[in-house]
Amino acid sequence: MFGNTTKVPVGAMTVLARLENIVKDFGAVRALDGVTLEINQGEILGLMGDNGAGKSTLVKTIAGNFQPSSGSYILEGKPVVFSGPAEARRHGIEVVYQDLAICDNLTASANVFLGRELMRQVGPFKVLDHKRMNARSAEIFKELKSETRPADLVVRMSGGQRQAVAIARTRLARSKIVLMDEPTAAISVRQVAEVLALIRRMKAQGLSVILISHRMPDVFEVCDRVVVMRRGRKVADKMIGQSSPEEVTGLITGAIQTA
Repeated sequence: MFGNTTKVPVGAMTVLARLENIVKDFGAVRALDGVTLEINQGEILGLMGDNGAGKSTLVKTIAGNFQPSSGSYILEGKPVVFSGPAEARRHGIEVVYQDLAICDNLTASANVFLGRELMRQVGPFKVLDHKRMNARSAEIFKELKSETRPADLVVRMSGGQRQAVAIARTRLARSKIVLMDEPTAAISVRQVAEVLALIRRMKAQGLSVILISHRMPDVFEVCDRVVVMRRGRKVADKMIGQSSPEEVTGLITGAIQTA
Protein backbone atom coordinates (compact mmCIF):
# COMPACT_ATOMS: atom_id res chain seq x y z
CA MET A 1 0.00 0.00 0.00
CA PHE A 2 1.12 3.58 -0.57
CA GLY A 3 -0.16 5.07 2.69
CA ASN A 4 -3.22 7.30 2.83
CA THR A 5 -4.22 8.12 -0.75
CA THR A 6 -7.86 8.94 0.03
CA LYS A 7 -9.07 12.08 -1.73
CA VAL A 8 -9.73 14.56 1.08
CA PRO A 9 -12.17 17.46 0.65
CA VAL A 10 -10.34 20.79 0.38
CA GLY A 11 -12.35 22.23 3.26
CA ALA A 12 -10.93 19.55 5.56
CA MET A 13 -7.32 20.51 4.75
CA THR A 14 -4.94 23.06 6.24
CA VAL A 15 -3.99 25.83 3.80
CA LEU A 16 -0.19 25.91 3.65
CA ALA A 17 0.22 28.64 1.05
CA ARG A 18 -2.03 31.08 -0.76
CA LEU A 19 -1.37 33.21 -3.82
CA GLU A 20 -3.87 36.06 -4.03
CA ASN A 21 -4.62 37.86 -7.32
CA ILE A 22 -1.11 37.31 -8.70
CA VAL A 23 -0.14 39.31 -11.78
CA LYS A 24 3.18 38.85 -13.58
CA ASP A 25 4.15 41.10 -16.47
CA PHE A 26 7.17 40.78 -18.75
CA GLY A 27 7.16 44.16 -20.43
CA ALA A 28 3.94 44.36 -22.43
CA VAL A 29 3.25 40.63 -22.02
CA ARG A 30 1.01 39.59 -19.12
CA ALA A 31 2.02 36.02 -18.24
CA LEU A 32 -0.22 35.74 -15.15
CA ASP A 33 -3.48 37.64 -14.92
CA GLY A 34 -5.05 37.72 -11.45
CA VAL A 35 -4.33 34.15 -10.36
CA THR A 36 -5.53 33.08 -6.91
CA LEU A 37 -4.44 29.65 -5.70
CA GLU A 38 -4.41 27.76 -2.41
CA ILE A 39 -1.93 24.97 -1.69
CA ASN A 40 -3.11 22.61 1.03
CA GLN A 41 -0.94 20.54 3.33
CA GLY A 42 -0.69 16.88 2.37
CA GLU A 43 -2.40 17.42 -0.99
CA ILE A 44 -1.41 16.46 -4.52
CA LEU A 45 -2.44 19.31 -6.82
CA GLY A 46 -2.41 18.76 -10.58
CA LEU A 47 -1.50 21.83 -12.67
CA MET A 48 -2.47 21.57 -16.33
CA GLY A 49 -2.59 23.82 -19.37
CA ASP A 50 -1.26 24.14 -22.89
CA ASN A 51 2.17 25.55 -23.70
CA GLY A 52 2.15 29.27 -22.89
CA ALA A 53 -0.80 28.95 -20.50
CA GLY A 54 1.21 30.36 -17.57
CA LYS A 55 2.05 27.13 -15.71
CA SER A 56 5.82 27.67 -15.73
CA THR A 57 5.50 31.31 -14.68
CA LEU A 58 3.18 30.34 -11.83
CA VAL A 59 5.54 27.59 -10.66
CA LYS A 60 8.55 29.93 -10.82
CA THR A 61 6.62 32.51 -8.81
CA ILE A 62 5.86 29.92 -6.12
CA ALA A 63 9.50 28.77 -6.15
CA GLY A 64 10.98 32.27 -5.86
CA ASN A 65 12.45 32.58 -9.38
CA PHE A 66 10.04 35.43 -10.14
CA GLN A 67 8.52 38.10 -7.95
CA PRO A 68 4.93 38.96 -8.89
CA SER A 69 4.22 42.34 -10.46
CA SER A 70 1.29 42.61 -8.06
CA GLY A 71 -0.69 40.42 -5.69
CA SER A 72 0.23 38.71 -2.43
CA TYR A 73 1.93 35.46 -1.49
CA ILE A 74 1.06 34.05 1.94
CA LEU A 75 3.04 31.12 3.33
CA GLU A 76 1.94 29.53 6.63
CA GLY A 77 -0.10 32.63 7.42
CA LYS A 78 2.67 35.17 6.77
CA PRO A 79 3.28 37.35 3.69
CA VAL A 80 6.50 36.45 1.87
CA VAL A 81 8.58 38.03 -0.88
CA PHE A 82 11.39 35.71 -1.98
CA SER A 83 14.63 37.20 -3.28
CA GLY A 84 15.32 33.99 -5.18
CA PRO A 85 14.98 30.17 -5.20
CA ALA A 86 17.53 29.75 -2.40
CA GLU A 87 15.35 31.75 -0.01
CA ALA A 88 12.27 29.78 -1.10
CA ARG A 89 14.15 26.54 -0.37
CA ARG A 90 14.95 27.81 3.12
CA HIS A 91 11.18 28.15 3.60
CA GLY A 92 10.62 24.54 2.51
CA ILE A 93 9.76 24.97 -1.18
CA GLU A 94 11.61 22.66 -3.56
CA VAL A 95 11.38 22.06 -7.32
CA VAL A 96 12.11 18.87 -9.26
CA TYR A 97 12.66 20.15 -12.80
CA GLN A 98 11.95 18.10 -15.90
CA ASP A 99 15.66 17.70 -16.69
CA LEU A 100 16.19 16.68 -13.00
CA ALA A 101 19.51 18.62 -12.84
CA ILE A 102 21.46 15.57 -11.70
CA CYS A 103 24.96 14.46 -12.70
CA ASP A 104 25.25 11.16 -14.56
CA ASN A 105 28.89 10.60 -13.55
CA LEU A 106 28.15 10.78 -9.79
CA THR A 107 26.58 8.32 -7.39
CA ALA A 108 23.05 8.61 -6.04
CA SER A 109 24.37 9.83 -2.70
CA ALA A 110 26.66 12.43 -4.29
CA ASN A 111 23.70 13.78 -6.26
CA VAL A 112 21.45 13.91 -3.20
CA PHE A 113 24.03 16.07 -1.39
CA LEU A 114 25.18 18.04 -4.45
CA GLY A 115 25.82 21.59 -3.22
CA ARG A 116 25.01 20.53 0.36
CA GLU A 117 27.91 18.16 0.99
CA LEU A 118 28.74 16.99 4.51
CA MET A 119 32.37 17.42 5.55
CA ARG A 120 34.64 15.91 8.21
CA GLN A 121 37.92 17.11 9.65
CA VAL A 122 41.09 15.16 8.86
CA GLY A 123 43.98 16.90 10.56
CA PRO A 124 44.10 20.45 9.18
CA PHE A 125 41.88 19.57 6.20
CA LYS A 126 38.17 19.13 5.56
CA VAL A 127 37.16 16.22 3.32
CA LEU A 128 33.86 14.85 2.09
CA ASP A 129 32.12 12.65 4.65
CA HIS A 130 30.94 9.92 2.30
CA LYS A 131 29.96 7.61 5.15
CA ARG A 132 27.43 10.07 6.64
CA MET A 133 26.11 11.10 3.22
CA ASN A 134 25.63 7.46 2.18
CA ALA A 135 23.89 6.65 5.47
CA ARG A 136 21.49 9.61 5.22
CA SER A 137 20.78 8.89 1.54
CA ALA A 138 19.98 5.27 2.41
CA GLU A 139 17.52 6.46 5.08
CA ILE A 140 15.73 8.72 2.58
CA PHE A 141 15.53 6.04 -0.11
CA LYS A 142 14.09 3.69 2.52
CA GLU A 143 11.48 6.31 3.49
CA LEU A 144 10.55 6.59 -0.20
CA LYS A 145 10.53 2.78 -0.52
CA SER A 146 12.90 3.11 -3.47
CA GLU A 147 15.33 0.35 -4.42
CA THR A 148 17.95 2.98 -5.29
CA ARG A 149 21.23 2.50 -3.40
CA PRO A 150 23.55 5.34 -2.36
CA ALA A 151 26.57 3.95 -4.26
CA ASP A 152 24.67 3.39 -7.55
CA LEU A 153 25.91 5.51 -10.46
CA VAL A 154 23.17 7.68 -11.96
CA VAL A 155 24.33 6.90 -15.52
CA ARG A 156 23.16 3.31 -15.03
CA MET A 157 19.76 4.20 -13.59
CA SER A 158 16.27 3.99 -15.06
CA GLY A 159 14.08 7.08 -15.40
CA GLY A 160 12.17 6.10 -12.27
CA GLN A 161 15.36 5.73 -10.23
CA ARG A 162 16.58 9.12 -11.43
CA GLN A 163 13.33 10.67 -10.22
CA ALA A 164 13.88 8.98 -6.85
CA VAL A 165 17.31 10.64 -6.60
CA ALA A 166 15.85 14.07 -7.46
CA ILE A 167 13.02 13.61 -4.96
CA ALA A 168 15.45 12.41 -2.26
CA ARG A 169 17.36 15.67 -2.66
CA THR A 170 14.22 17.61 -1.71
CA ARG A 171 13.92 15.59 1.49
CA LEU A 172 17.25 16.78 2.90
CA ALA A 173 15.80 20.10 3.98
CA ARG A 174 12.48 18.65 5.17
CA SER A 175 10.57 20.39 2.40
CA LYS A 176 6.91 21.34 2.76
CA ILE A 177 5.96 21.99 -0.87
CA VAL A 178 7.49 20.08 -3.79
CA LEU A 179 6.80 21.24 -7.34
CA MET A 180 7.32 18.49 -9.93
CA ASP A 181 7.69 19.48 -13.57
CA GLU A 182 6.57 16.71 -15.96
CA PRO A 183 8.08 13.88 -13.86
CA THR A 184 6.60 11.11 -16.03
CA ALA A 185 7.55 12.51 -19.44
CA ALA A 186 9.64 10.21 -21.67
CA ILE A 187 9.81 7.21 -19.31
CA SER A 188 8.37 3.70 -19.61
CA VAL A 189 4.97 2.58 -18.31
CA ARG A 190 6.62 0.65 -15.47
CA GLN A 191 8.73 3.66 -14.52
CA VAL A 192 5.64 5.90 -14.59
CA ALA A 193 4.02 3.63 -12.01
CA GLU A 194 7.18 3.86 -9.89
CA VAL A 195 7.20 7.68 -9.99
CA LEU A 196 3.48 7.93 -9.17
CA ALA A 197 4.07 5.63 -6.20
CA LEU A 198 6.84 7.97 -5.01
CA ILE A 199 4.45 10.94 -5.27
CA ARG A 200 1.86 9.08 -3.20
CA ARG A 201 4.47 8.36 -0.54
CA MET A 202 5.40 12.03 -0.39
CA LYS A 203 1.75 12.85 0.28
CA ALA A 204 1.59 10.12 2.95
CA GLN A 205 4.50 11.88 4.70
CA GLY A 206 2.49 15.13 4.80
CA LEU A 207 4.12 16.96 1.88
CA SER A 208 2.20 19.15 -0.53
CA VAL A 209 2.97 18.17 -4.13
CA ILE A 210 2.20 20.25 -7.21
CA LEU A 211 2.30 17.99 -10.26
CA ILE A 212 2.76 19.86 -13.53
CA SER A 213 1.84 17.43 -16.27
CA HIS A 214 0.38 16.98 -19.73
CA ARG A 215 -0.44 13.34 -18.95
CA MET A 216 -4.13 13.24 -18.09
CA PRO A 217 -4.12 9.64 -16.73
CA ASP A 218 -1.37 10.50 -14.23
CA VAL A 219 -3.20 13.56 -12.94
CA PHE A 220 -6.48 11.71 -12.51
CA GLU A 221 -4.74 8.75 -10.85
CA VAL A 222 -2.85 10.53 -8.06
CA CYS A 223 -4.14 14.11 -7.68
CA ASP A 224 -6.70 15.33 -5.17
CA ARG A 225 -7.42 18.53 -7.10
CA VAL A 226 -6.78 19.88 -10.60
CA VAL A 227 -6.11 23.48 -11.62
CA VAL A 228 -6.25 24.43 -15.31
CA MET A 229 -4.48 27.48 -16.73
CA ARG A 230 -5.22 29.17 -20.06
CA ARG A 231 -3.65 32.38 -21.37
CA GLY A 232 -2.35 33.37 -17.93
CA ARG A 233 -5.67 32.87 -16.15
CA LYS A 234 -6.91 30.14 -13.86
CA VAL A 235 -9.99 28.74 -15.62
CA ALA A 236 -10.71 25.83 -13.26
CA ASP A 237 -9.91 24.70 -9.73
CA LYS A 238 -11.81 21.51 -8.91
CA MET A 239 -11.60 18.35 -6.89
CA ILE A 240 -10.62 15.47 -9.17
CA GLY A 241 -13.83 13.59 -8.38
CA GLN A 242 -15.87 16.57 -9.61
CA SER A 243 -14.17 16.80 -13.01
CA SER A 244 -13.26 14.50 -15.90
CA PRO A 245 -10.50 14.18 -18.52
CA GLU A 246 -12.99 15.39 -21.13
CA GLU A 247 -13.78 18.53 -19.16
CA VAL A 248 -10.11 19.30 -18.52
CA THR A 249 -9.29 18.80 -22.21
CA GLY A 250 -12.06 21.24 -23.09
CA LEU A 251 -10.74 23.78 -20.59
CA ILE A 252 -7.19 23.48 -21.91
CA THR A 253 -8.25 23.96 -25.54
CA GLY A 254 -10.83 26.67 -24.84
CA ALA A 255 -13.80 24.58 -25.95
CA ILE A 256 -15.00 25.09 -22.35
CA GLN A 257 -14.38 28.63 -21.09
CA THR A 258 -14.44 28.02 -17.33
CA ALA A 259 -15.54 25.45 -14.74
